[in-house]
Amino acid sequence: MTELAFWKKKSLKEMSEQEWESLCDGCARCCLHKLEEHDTGKIFYTNVACHLLDLKNCRCTDYVHRHQRVTQCIRIPVDGGANLHWMPSNCAYRLLAEGRDLPDWHPLVSGDPRSVHKAGISIRYMAVPKRAGMDLESHVVSGD
Repeated sequence: MTELAFWKKKSLKEMSEQEWESLCDGCARCCLHKLEEHDTGKIFYTNVACHLLDLKNCRCTDYVHRHQRVTQCIRIPVDGGANLHWMPSNCAYRLLAEGRDLPDWHPLVSGDPRSVHKAGISIRYMAVPKRAGMDLESHVVSGD
């Protein structure tokens, strides 16, 4: 008999810190600048990355201090909470909070930390660094 994976038997609140952190698939979509349409609340993603993001590895270069250094950095509440509407629709935290399962390309499912890149889900090779005076509206790539 195969044991259920931890994300199938635990709520987000019940997960250990290690389990919680392992849910991040490394796509770095949450590290892209987003715009919100005030009338509808619709979120639009740009291809402009946070200045702390390592574009090749899709990882924060100062993960521990990211919230102090970038005030707009999204805090993911352990209970799911309202902040998840800002998260990409493929985000494991959002998927699990909405009662859905992880996709096949997620590293916890595939067993391969590169599967998110191989599946074309990550922002690798599509994001650009933010420059002073950049017009984010001209960098919108999708609405989520």
